[in-house]
Amino acid sequence: MSVAPHALADLLAQKGVLLADGATGTSLFAMGLEAGEAPEIWNETKPENITKLHQDFVDAGADIILTNSFGGTRHRLKLHQAEDRVHQLNKRAAEIARAVADKAPRKVITAGSVGPTGELLIPLGALSYEDAVAAFVEQIEGLKAGGAEVAWIETMSSADEIRAAAEAAVKVGLPYVYTGSFDTAGKTMMGLHPKDIHGVAADIGEGPVAVGANCGVGASDILSSLLDMTAESPDATIVVKGNCGIPEFRGSEIHYSGTPPLMAEYARLAMDAGARIIGGCCGTSCNHLAAMRLAIDNHIKGERPTLETIVEKIGPLRNKSANEGPAAPARERRRRA
Repeated sequence: MSVAPHALADLLAQKGVLLADGATGTSLFAMGLEAGEAPEIWNETKPENITKLHQDFVDAGADIILTNSFGGTRHRLKLHQAEDRVHQLNKRAAEIARAVADKAPRKVITAGSVGPTGELLIPLGALSYEDAVAAFVEQIEGLKAGGAEVAWIETMSSADEIRAAAEAAVKVGLPYVYTGSFDTAGKTMMGLHPKDIHGVAADIGEGPVAVGANCGVGASDILSSLLDMTAESPDATIVVKGNCGIPEFRGSEIHYSGTPPLMAEYARLAMDAGARIIGGCCGTSCNHLAAMRLAIDNHIKGERPTLETIVEKIGPLRNKSANEGPAAPARERRRRA
């Protein structure tokens, strides 16, 4: 299916560099979401909270807001006895985001968040590729019905799962973006290297609008991944949506070390390293995002940073880079926070 010219490509052409939003999970936990509770259910039970989430990010300057649908496949919703509500929960997620975007005084893109199924594909697990495509089609149909303008496939580890989600987006008729989480010695948990992200689904439909990285283990680490992604593909449209500094346990709670000035520096370095879409993931509040907006608006792209420059300005890497040493222990990834 051929995908017509679309809003995200148009806005990229118009503005050059776009600001994506911040953390969904962290923000919802601050509003009272309990551990183990499905954020997607709040699309129906607490829509005013989801509206506030999006509005705060738009007010902070976001050009792209992601729907509250990260765990919106039947495989994830089954954990909450909601697998028969995939279409309605995803449609509602997109409707809430789109209503906020449509009221904004500038163009804001509504991106349909599509996270991993949580299942391993054959031969490592029981989920077939065809069943993965079907699950993503079901989710993305709901997102499109609610007004999502692009399928935003994120926090992925498996190349096959990225391909399944991309194929689903094409079947439904939405352009797509995909990002991996390079959280295991600089690669994804399933061994995907940042430099190889470009070719994962390049042959599906008309190819992705953008590819890149999100989440991971810290702002320095995702900038290291960005250097890998842009080294041989400097003209590619790259997304980075990094965590707010470094996650640290304080008792039973996770806190993120990133301050607004640090995330502003991260945004400037991301621009210099070639990113075209820059946002925040876990821990990134609207205050951080506002600082990133100012940084992007006032920064003139400079010299490509070295890894040493990144470490000097943002802090040490938490992981080995993708180009050195044996793989570190895998970290289980549950939810974009």
